[in-house]
Amino acid sequence: MLQRATEKKLTHLALTDHDCIDGLEALQSEAGDITIINGVELSCLWNTMEIHIVGLFIDPNNSHIEKLLASQQLQRENRAEAINKNLQKIGIDGLIPYLQSLPCTAYTRSHIADFLVQEKVCKNKQKAFKTHLGKRGRVYAAAGCCSLQEGITAILKASGVAVVAHPGRYSLSKTKLSSLLDDFKKCGGEAIEGSYSNIDPNMKAYLSRLAEEKSLYLSVGSDFHDAAATWTDIGKFPALDQQAIKNAIWLHPKWHS
Repeated sequence: MLQRATEKKLTHLALTDHDCIDGLEALQSEAGDITIINGVELSCLWNTMEIHIVGLFIDPNNSHIEKLLASQQLQRENRAEAINKNLQKIGIDGLIPYLQSLPCTAYTRSHIADFLVQEKVCKNKQKAFKTHLGKRGRVYAAAGCCSLQEGITAILKASGVAVVAHPGRYSLSKTKLSSLLDDFKKCGGEAIEGSYSNIDPNMKAYLSRLAEEKSLYLSVGSDFHDAAATWTDIGKFPALDQQAIKNAIWLHPKWHS
């Protein structure tokens, strides 16, 4: 990943794994000229909906974030086991040994989708989510995770800045998105992602206006997961426009502390 970031001439790189910070120490030790921002992406519940909250500039040794992540990872394991049982009911076995063979700490549905593709149950990951892992899928199991308040509180106690990840990707009307951001800010959240891979230009402009209206910083991110995902890459996202830059996350005091 660092080699890829170097090739892209990045100066700053935030590692925000889902409910996991295990890679931060190694990344910091090998970063070279790239500034590493310690981060995490927490799955949180807001009004029964799963919302992803990024924590930037966190202290990975903080006991509050460590305790929350241990709980989050346990709930991910429980969800994977529930999906495994559903798979077994339709004659598909082997998920748990597959997950245990992976070099990861926090199991995600993306890992399970890879398993379904490998076993030729589904043609690709998109089909896996549509037919099996999505809310209407054959083996769906609901996520268990912390509340929005719990997630943001843990980020704040770890000296971090809470950011709503990819706000335009949630199935929310403009009214409900506005309500989410109001609750997010009341909980201590400070920023939203204003640009990310494949963002619709109209949504990007709307998020810029929302950030201005609600006095929130604008973060950016590629949402890069792996090289096989051709729709994104490290550092690949539309630049903020000149109006939005005045609310950019790199103007936050913690960026310079």
